[in-house]
Amino acid sequence: MLELGSFKEILAKKRELYLRIKVIPGAGKNLVLEVLADETVKIALKAQAEKGKANLELISFLASEFKVSKENIKIISGHSSRLKLLKICLS
Repeated sequence: MLELGSFKEILAKKRELYLRIKVIPGAGKNLVLEVLADETVKIALKAQAEKGKANLELISFLASEFKVSKENIKIISGHSSRLKLLKICLS
């Protein structure tokens, strides 16, 4: 699985991070697939893109990855899109 180390360092230093995400719903497992040239993070999720399930799974996955509370992750834009902008904060 691809690591998010450089993003974790930015979060630790600045106490907040804006992250562009491209979600691939309905995958076999949750994992970071790649970081694209524009620093968009491509993430596969088990959940289907229906009734907000993939958004909830994405928040849970990133909370675990960044070791923050789910409440510290907000979807800024892209609620119903595969391309999303998220804000992650340290409490």
